[in-house]
Amino acid sequence: MIRVLVADDQALLRGSFKVLVETAPGLVVVGEASTGAEAVQLARRERPDVVLMDVRMPEMDGIEATRRICGEPETSGVRVLMLTTFDLDVYVYGALRAGASGFLLKDTPPAGLLSAIEVVASGEALLAPTVTRRLIAEFARRADPPRRVALDGVTEREREVLGLIARGLSNTELAAHLQLSLATVKTHIGRLLTKLDARDRAQLVIAAYESGTVSVSRD
Repeated sequence: MIRVLVADDQALLRGSFKVLVETAPGLVVVGEASTGAEAVQLARRERPDVVLMDVRMPEMDGIEATRRICGEPETSGVRVLMLTTFDLDVYVYGALRAGASGFLLKDTPPAGLLSAIEVVASGEALLAPTVTRRLIAEFARRADPPRRVALDGVTEREREVLGLIARGLSNTELAAHLQLSLATVKTHIGRLLTKLDARDRAQLVIAAYESGTVSVSRD
């Protein structure tokens, strides 16, 4: 069973998400939180596989709650799927930088949400090309210099793969572009995850821009 924690300050939405999740085979809700602080406490106690995390909540917002959950050793294995009604670049960057494995709008169809939970629970990142483009735009607008990430030990081929991941290419597209087998692409990605101490594909996108592997214009 995939164990899910639902965190949203609106009781009606929490209840709706709970009903939706529990109608799906293989999914179960292990807790509900109405604030970010409560989400952190429940994550520590229940150790869910996935947290459905609202961005805007009282006491502590979803991004800070995500940062604490993903940053603490006892909950580092918990995956966070951010949900918001606000399709704003700053939330995409903040959520992924905090360690979230995915980002969805609340008007995502039910089947899409359930699929996203399964994808994130499996250890993959839910990072659609549209989200990647918004993330790129956010880097382009940032006035403060990004944190620099060193790529010590990363080969030239791995840097190439990293750059293409940051541009939104899927594994299949990477294989075609580089004329490599899918298995070889997955091996390169696995090595990048290890060398950059990244949780998933979303964190590789962050690393690509913060290392300067991919540059953005600041028009």
